[in-house]
Amino acid sequence: MSTPQSGILAPVPRLARHLFFALEPGAAPADARAALIALVSRSDGEATVAGLGGTLVAALGAGIDGLHGFPTYETAGVAVPATPFALWCWLRGDDRGELLHRGRDLEQALAPALRLDKGIDAFQYGPSLDLTGYEDGTENPKDDAAVAAAVVTGQGPGRDGASFVAVQQWVHELDRFAALSGEQQDLTFGRRKADNEEIDDAPESAHVKRTAQESFTPEAFVLRRSMPWADARSAGLVFVAFGHSLAAFEALLRRMVGAEDGIRDALFNFTRPVSGAYFWCPPMREGKLDLSALGL
Repeated sequence: MSTPQSGILAPVPRLARHLFFALEPGAAPADARAALIALVSRSDGEATVAGLGGTLVAALGAGIDGLHGFPTYETAGVAVPATPFALWCWLRGDDRGELLHRGRDLEQALAPALRLDKGIDAFQYGPSLDLTGYEDGTENPKDDAAVAAAVVTGQGPGRDGASFVAVQQWVHELDRFAALSGEQQDLTFGRRKADNEEIDDAPESAHVKRTAQESFTPEAFVLRRSMPWADARSAGLVFVAFGHSLAAFEALLRRMVGAEDGIRDALFNFTRPVSGAYFWCPPMREGKLDLSALGL
């Protein structure tokens, strides 16, 4: 029986390293298969969660129903880019050195078919706060509801137990946010920072109103596993949303950019996405990634 990669449903780790791999031009299908075999031996689904992009699936001559390109949007004051990758690996742990060396081993094992194109080190801030100081993932489904939101069922062997995931890197303009009054900050999110309670009369642009998952038809619940990131020049959020399909995330994103009613999410006043990609996270079977849906 196939099960989800356990790291998807587990609490967010203290530290993480997100690795994004590109398929080398001209890589032979045999090389892609060899890379995936190496991935299987290094992905336990808990400390290392793996997601396959559309280009890698296509390179194997396979297909996954529901996996497609990331949507792009360009409207007044809003730009949402698509930056496809062949493979995403979410390394989870509590020791930055161990994560670094695990990533190096993975990079070497996946060559020559796959090369590391981007890496982001992420971390927990306080009790799972965004760098703005607001709690992240307050409305996350829990327990059975989390499984229902994030895990594929009823699709057959090799697909049941899988997940789809959207991964974006957001860059915060923290000085711009800090220049807002406390009330303006609260109204941007639609929650009070002091107690995390929703503000009933927040404007329609408030983030909680734009993304109230139960307000969609059908309801648009996703399982968020986002974490802050920072380097010497910039900082922000690695947004990670798992789903049994990509439909819920896409509904949330459409409303955030104002595609439905022209009201854009107030978050865009101080933050912006600089990447966006979709991946299919295979299920686990007998302790290993189950790639049977790809003919492996």
